[in-house]
Amino acid sequence: MAMDDRKQRIMMAIVSLYSAEGEPVGSNLLCQHFDMAVSSATLRNEMAALTRLGLLEQPHTSAGRVPTAKGYRYYVDTLLQNPFTLPQRDKDALDATFRTLDYDPEKMAQGAAKALSDLLGYAVIATTPQADDMSIAHFEVLQVGRYTAAVLAVTAAGGVRTRVAKVDFELAEGDAGAIARVLNGHLRFVAEADVDSALIRRMVDSLGANGPRSWPLLSAALTLLGEVGRPNIYFEGQKHLLQWPELENSLRPLIETLDDTARMEKLLRPRSGHTTVLFGDEFPEAPAPGMCLVSRQYLAGGGLSGVIAVAGPARMPYREVIPRLEYFSELLGQGMSGMAAH
Repeated sequence: MAMDDRKQRIMMAIVSLYSAEGEPVGSNLLCQHFDMAVSSATLRNEMAALTRLGLLEQPHTSAGRVPTAKGYRYYVDTLLQNPFTLPQRDKDALDATFRTLDYDPEKMAQGAAKALSDLLGYAVIATTPQADDMSIAHFEVLQVGRYTAAVLAVTAAGGVRTRVAKVDFELAEGDAGAIARVLNGHLRFVAEADVDSALIRRMVDSLGANGPRSWPLLSAALTLLGEVGRPNIYFEGQKHLLQWPELENSLRPLIETLDDTARMEKLLRPRSGHTTVLFGDEFPEAPAPGMCLVSRQYLAGGGLSGVIAVAGPARMPYREVIPRLEYFSELLGQGMSGMAAH
């Protein structure tokens, strides 16, 4: 059965009305929407045809229709092709919000997620900028106790990672600096895959008699080297998900996915230069029916990129959400690359 112009207009109307009201859309409401230009009988026939196509479903026998996951996919892929234009006043509001963020890369990603969540009223996920060859540009070791020190790693993207370790000997003045020099001499701009037993042995030997006993701090640095290739993922505005009854059974799968970095990385991989819309039924490994994730990649310069995504019900107003997400992702990329005015 072909999707002619009238069916498409009816499909768009049902998605819009269901998004606004959250109630199944009946032929009488549709008739009012089209200002009586189409009869109720004709609308019922067309809705029945869209149901046979799998684009609509009828929750109850006497109820109206709601879009299915397949219907939303058709709507997003086929009926949302026109470019979105964000009014200047909305851009100004987003600019003003962004200027309040902390420009530290780690804090900026989390702040951006919270700010966009507050603006849209949906949950937002943001990652720190990453690259396939992300490395550590500098190490610092700070003594924080007689037997304890913190290892700080500054990434090539400007982020800072920290781990604290305890040794079994009393740290003397200069020990922390000596360990930092060894780390910078052997691990700066080194990929985790290039760390082997010979390199580790050289690091231990460089510290002389304290080398073996300093292993907890060396190990902390190696752990940071492994972590630097994985982005930090910030999830803000979870409370907004509680207001949508249709998401009640999907919250647990979503939380389980958020706790699994590998799963999240699969979800947050939009195409470069495109906005990706992924419905909960399409989530790999842990489907979350009724949910939707709208993702956008941001470019942070120097080959670095991250993702910011809006999580909410499938019936979210895409024509409002997508242009705001796209503009905010541009601001985030500019901020991460140091191009934005603070």
